Amino acid sequence: MPDLDLSSELAVARDAAREAGRIQMGLYERLERIDFKSEKDVVTEADHESEAAILEAIGAAFPNDAFLAEESGESGKPGVSGEPAERLWVIDPLDGTVNYANGIPFFAVSIGLVVRGEPVLGVVYDPTRDELFSAVRGQGAHLDGRRIRNPDKEHLGHAVVSLGLPSSGFGRQYREIRRHVRITRAMGSATLGLTYLANGRFDAYVQWSRLSVWDICAAGVIAIEGGAVVTSTQGGDWFGLGMPSRSIGIVAAMPRHHPRLLDLLAAG
Repeated sequence: MPDLDLSSELAVARDAAREAGRIQMGLYERLERIDFKSEKDVVTEADHESEAAILEAIGAAFPNDAFLAEESGESGKPGVSGEPAERLWVIDPLDGTVNYANGIPFFAVSIGLVVRGEPVLGVVYDPTRDELFSAVRGQGAHLDGRRIRNPDKEHLGHAVVSLGLPSSGFGRQYREIRRHVRITRAMGSATLGLTYLANGRFDAYVQWSRLSVWDICAAGVIAIEGGAVVTSTQGGDWFGLGMPSRSIGIVAAMPRHHPRLLDLLAAG
């Protein structure tokens, strides 16, 4: 969609992401309260305050659009006959909350736009590095306004891979992937890990499960526009609004390496 005009939406999303990041850095390592959503999942006042700021900015600019946000849920503006809204903003105000709450500077703001069920715009902002990644479908990926693209290493053995596999039952896959790549990392923010494919900080991103649409919506658009192939762990569609929370798995890499990673992941 090279002629897709989302310049106004992109500008609003960029500003909203930066404002959310400002809120987060104002509270960074000064949190007054950390709540547990589950045994291992936490939420902070920074999550809530930054999400509120994003929703306010998008709502003011595009009052007829719907949203799906990690903390607030859906806006309750369905499309015709109960189908998804024509335009849906998918928001993770603070991806990497455990890192954030523990003072680990690897977290991000994620804002995506889905039109007729397809992700078409992504903004990811890292407030600790003051880096803003963005992409519109068919128009390339950008970092702080500069066009970026994965350098596409020729050999898988040179690849640095973000790898997340279950702790049991995947020993062989873990060993095989580790054997075929240079090194693996697990950084604690799916949004940044997937986004980093766009400029080659990671050469591949493999996460078996436990992702939600708000973790991957914006980052997936950016990674694809940076040159990556993004699929499910079985090689199918990577995104669907009906996918249950914390059920999604992703394999993302440059076209020459993506099939091999699928094969290694399927080894069992």
